[in-house]
Formats: sequence, structure tokens, C-alpha cells
Amino acid sequence: MSYRIKFSNVFVNYRIPSEKIGTFKEYMIKMVQGKIHHRTFAALQNINLEIYHGEVFGLIGRNGAGKSTMLKIIARVLTPSSGRIEVNGNVSPMLELGAGFHPELSGRENIFLNGALLGFSKHEMDEKFNRIVEFAELENFIDAPMRTYSSGMWARLGFAVATDSQPEILLVDEVLAVGDEQFQQKCFERIESFQKDGTTIIIVAHNMSTISQKCDRVCWIDHGEAKFIGLPDEAIQKYRLSQ
Repeated sequence: MSYRIKFSNVFVNYRIPSEKIGTFKEYMIKMVQGKIHHRTFAALQNINLEIYHGEVFGLIGRNGAGKSTMLKIIARVLTPSSGRIEVNGNVSPMLELGAGFHPELSGRENIFLNGALLGFSKHEMDEKFNRIVEFAELENFIDAPMRTYSSGMWARLGFAVATDSQPEILLVDEVLAVGDEQFQQKCFERIESFQKDGTTIIIVAHNMSTISQKCDRVCWIDHGEAKFIGLPDEAIQKYRLSQ
């Protein structure tokens, strides 16, 4: 089976100040004085795995385990400190739905702004517009400023914009926890349609029933290490026994 993504001996290290510094000014003064001491935090340690074409792959683990760091590497937001990551296909990251929206602009204006940020032309966004609004179920609110939207409405519009075109690789980081149950199901149906057409999907979720039902394989990460990669129920069992 051909892989879409391959991690080879991937490490990610962060340098963190050893002491708490309250302000940027204080940080700069101490840095000039040579009084800043750092420690190294290993966010990922020696990750080796392949994620295959058309697979739904889950990432589970405690907060801070390294799950979101893995997604950011796939999305090319981060680069590894060492090792190699191969990504074969265009990536649509849903790491924070609506992160590029401006609260003072209307939903309509934000759709076109987000589309431009994603590389679509005005003509392409004109074609997409009605589909996006209909999927988000925001016909009556699309010309209102987004500061008037609830968090659920914000997430619905963000999801509709991000998934209007089918990607080859889709990254989903806890974004489906927002919104009502009916809309969550609608989102899953769209994601499942992508999978049937060959999209590779990587899901981070704390809801183990979602992981169990939707994923083909799962990686349990703990303190930056891949402790187990395999069938969902076995991964979930090992993760729960560790807590």
C-alpha cells in the first residue's frame, strides 16, 4: 500500500526559558545581560510511521503529548529538529476553524478573505459561495458581522470554507467538538465522503468513541513518543491502562 505521509526518525525540540518572565521588556533586558537560561523540551522523540492513501488515522494521548505538533509538521507549520517527513499530496489543515476570520467583517466578506488566503481566485469563490453558505446553514446571518456569531456558527462557517474542495490530506484537530450534534454528523458525513474518494484523514480527538468508530489505525503518543500504533480499540485500551 502506498503511503501519503512518512515520518522517519523525527524529533522536535523546543528551547524554553528555565524561569518565568513576566514581560517582553524583562525578557530582552535579561537576554542582553546574558541571564536567560533555557532547557530543552522534547515535543516529539524518534517518530517512525507511515500513513497510507485513503486511511483514517487517529492520534490519541494526553494534552501536551505531541499530537498537535505532529499535525503541524504534516501541515508544514513546523519543521523537525531532526529526521525527515515526506508528505505526498495537498494538505487541508483544520487545526483551528475560522482562525483567519476577522470579527468586524461579515460572514460573506470573511468567506472571500479566507478563500484568498487559501489561494482561490475571486471567480472560484463566487462559484463556491452559495455551497459554503448552504452547508454552514447561515443564510440568514451571512451579512452580519462575525462578532455577532456564536462559537458554533463560527465553527460551522470555518468548516464549510475549509472543506468545500476535496483535499488529498485532511487534518482534523478537535474541531468537531463545536456545534450541535446534527451539524457534527453532517461534518462526519462530508469527511466520510472524502475518504471514499481517496482522501487521507488524520484525526486528533479526546472522544474515544469517535476514534474507535472512525479510524482504521491509531497512534497513542505519550511524552512525544509513539507508544503504540495499531487497531483503534487496542490503542485505546493501552492508553486507558496508562492513566
